[in-house]
Amino acid sequence: MREFIDYMKNEKRKAANTLIAYERDLKAFEKFLAGRGTDSLEKCTDNDAISYVLQLSNENKSKPTINRKVSALRMYYEYLITKGVISENPFTRIKAIKTDKRQIDYLTIDEAAKLMDLPGDDAKGLRDKALLEFMYGTGARVTEVVRLRFSDINLRMNFVTLRDVNDESRIVPLGSYASAAMKEYIEKSYDVITGREHDIDDFIFVNFRGEPLTRQGIWKILKDYGQMLGVESRMTPQILRDSFAVHILQNGGDLRTLQELMGFEDMSVGIAYLSVIDIRVREVFRSCHPRA
Repeated sequence: MREFIDYMKNEKRKAANTLIAYERDLKAFEKFLAGRGTDSLEKCTDNDAISYVLQLSNENKSKPTINRKVSALRMYYEYLITKGVISENPFTRIKAIKTDKRQIDYLTIDEAAKLMDLPGDDAKGLRDKALLEFMYGTGARVTEVVRLRFSDINLRMNFVTLRDVNDESRIVPLGSYASAAMKEYIEKSYDVITGREHDIDDFIFVNFRGEPLTRQGIWKILKDYGQMLGVESRMTPQILRDSFAVHILQNGGDLRTLQELMGFEDMSVGIAYLSVIDIRVREVFRSCHPRA
């Protein structure tokens, strides 16, 4: 630690107050790691870094304070990399927290189950059920849903390739409910809607003109079912993606796996989801425990 402080002083010409803040931030993190059974800063893992930022958030530290601490720690670990002490920076994936942070909203598991039961058994209903199950079951972005083609999905092995607007892709598993709904839609409804059998390069989710559903079209479908469920104002493609994330974490999922499934690069996105879980746990404790 002392070598780093000297380096920032002599090589980077940092001001005295900045150096004091760096040393304070490093010592605070060192104490945090000790509480987790880690006896040196050099042994910090990605999960340690994530947990620390989450703790700072739960302690109601201001966003500028959290960003400053993360910046100092990121620089420290970059310094250790240049010295050959470590090979990877555990704070690389944690970006600065934005001041206009989006409020995360999500359906309860019961609400999600009721939503999936709303579509009927006609051609439109089978398509809509497949759409809802797919979005909730994969956490896909709406831009990835509208780009989905038959060549992207393997219903025998139950996985799907999602592609974003930059044509970057990731492969994610397809759950049993989503897989069953997709099979039923393709076998019983697709040709009714389009008037023809599908080709491998066709888009999967289409309207009754045989054209791929647009983002606006999906929004309207979700709003219609949201009205039926009594949550029209909240029902958006994003709430299904957020519900996917929150429900995985509620059932023991970890951030690394969630990041791979959802394709977000900035780990602060995952930390935001964890914050929601932590707030919910505290609310339940305070309202349900007799001595809370």
